[in-house]
Amino acid sequence: MSHTNILLESGTNELEVVEFYLDEQDYRGHYGVNVAKVVEIIRPQPVTAMPQMPHPCIMGAFPYRDGRVVPLVDLAKYLGTAARTDREPKVVITEFNKVITAFQVSGVNRIYRLSWTDVEAPGIFLQNSSQHSITGVVRLDGRVVFLLDMESIVGDLHPGLAIAMQVEGRADAVCDRSLRLLHADDSGSIRKLMYKLLTINKRFELMQTMDGQQAWEMLTAFKEQSLEEKRPITDFVEGAILDIEMPRMDGLTLCKHIKEDNVLRVLPVAIFSSLITATMEHKGRSVGADAQFAKPDLQSVSDKMFELITRKPAVA
Repeated sequence: MSHTNILLESGTNELEVVEFYLDEQDYRGHYGVNVAKVVEIIRPQPVTAMPQMPHPCIMGAFPYRDGRVVPLVDLAKYLGTAARTDREPKVVITEFNKVITAFQVSGVNRIYRLSWTDVEAPGIFLQNSSQHSITGVVRLDGRVVFLLDMESIVGDLHPGLAIAMQVEGRADAVCDRSLRLLHADDSGSIRKLMYKLLTINKRFELMQTMDGQQAWEMLTAFKEQSLEEKRPITDFVEGAILDIEMPRMDGLTLCKHIKEDNVLRVLPVAIFSSLITATMEHKGRSVGADAQFAKPDLQSVSDKMFELITRKPAVA
């Protein structure tokens, strides 16, 4: 298959998922990844061992387009299982955060178009298993399909690509109070890092949710309170940082809701996602995003939100 773009219209709360599977001896596990992260699916390639392999599940590397060398990951091994070897596997090539990685799987089924409302957040057990690599659960044709957190996996395999904080040597602009931000992201590791960075020196006061629907409910509650008390919405929340991929409501849809609301539209909104490309930036602008950042550029998000909030007076 070749790369296709999700969300033919921005803010529709839809996504397309590539479903693939891993065959163990007596079990077939079904998994999915956002099609926006998939470049193509190919047959297995001869690989060359990499010197000082950074992770035992990296099988080696093979030459790809434009002279690039792509690491091949045994996904079953990464997830703590062993795939059967009596049939030819497939290779799913992904690209996000400007990084190309190949994953070996047992096979690929098809692409499904669905709504984020069909995606359930993983339960506590799943959140604490599989190296925290599952961000959502969806039922497709009677099968339970686990959506994988590919950013977390790639960051684990290549520590240099993981989101990290640059704290030493920082000279943050100061403010006479903490600025109140809402952060929505389905990745627990991202939420922890964002909280740690943004609350350093009390620069921000951070409220967090794990999906867009929960964030929207929080915002509408703030709106109702501001109207009831006849206070500006910025007394309750002053901006939002949103991931794109989230269960129940994606970040683009949430941003559209915010910017179409007569009260909430004054809030600056930053999109922070591994899916930021030229195409996705266009979609973000179309729903009114004030800024967009590709993971792992965490520091730039903090600086931009500070600028957007402090340059604007509070609006009723």
